[in-house]
Amino acid sequence: MNLISIFDLSQAEIEAIIEKAKELKKERKEGVRARNDLEGKTLAMIFEKPSTRTRVSFEVAMHELGGNVTSLNWNELQLGRGERIEETAKVFSAYVDAVMIRAFRHETVEKFARHASISVINGLTDFEHPCQTLADLMTIKEYKSQLAGVKVAWLGDGNNVCNSLIGGAAITGMDVSVACPAGYEPDERIVEKAREMGCEILITGTAEKAAADADVIYTDVWVSMGDENESEKRKTDLKDYQINEDLVRIAKEDVIVMHCMPVHIGEEITEGVMNSSKSVIFEQAENRLHAQKALLLKLLKHQQ
Repeated sequence: MNLISIFDLSQAEIEAIIEKAKELKKERKEGVRARNDLEGKTLAMIFEKPSTRTRVSFEVAMHELGGNVTSLNWNELQLGRGERIEETAKVFSAYVDAVMIRAFRHETVEKFARHASISVINGLTDFEHPCQTLADLMTIKEYKSQLAGVKVAWLGDGNNVCNSLIGGAAITGMDVSVACPAGYEPDERIVEKAREMGCEILITGTAEKAAADADVIYTDVWVSMGDENESEKRKTDLKDYQINEDLVRIAKEDVIVMHCMPVHIGEEITEGVMNSSKSVIFEQAENRLHAQKALLLKLLKHQQ
């Protein structure tokens, strides 16, 4: 089994991952950091794009589950010298039990998975970030006790994280409002698929309209990796989509504020909101570890 898209998981599978993640989180807070569930298993991680949270959380997850992990930069491999994905996938399939890839293009991970005989995990592409969404859904359920019926407002660039969040919302029964300027909308294919699944999605150019009565307000950086040459344009285009104190007051009284990080204080979010009682951003980041542990157990524990 692979996790290339959040749509690769059913509602039951997502709920099971969340419940297992919550169990592992509680266990870790009680001091249990050594398990042998994945003893003898090895995860290889390939990074075409830099990473903080993805790399550290997956490495710690494998170590604490008793497995092994090897991390490789794209340019440390023959991939950086022109070797094809097809051959690389077949070789890795003989060496390790699973591969996590963080790549620029979604097609890179899809192609690797087609030629691999082991589990392949999308650690981020230009199209989706399903591992982030698992942690996001876990966080929302922790604070809202349920997913069905929860309204999530996304502000800013309708990027890869937004795409996966919409997919996760559709699978679990949440509704989504996206506030973004023209040209920054989430992928039409994702939106159409989510709507066909019954997800209520509002795409609007007004931040206030999206945030009204929201249970969750979520944002991401305005300038993602690979978009640096558009930095000033993006900051100008997205300046009206900042999560600030005035916007938070429009949402529900018990709204939570989320951000997948890294954070650029003063751009997409104010420091006051970032460090307010409504912010669950650091817990959300922590949950990457627990959700990925649960995912790894699902993919590898009973692997033959």
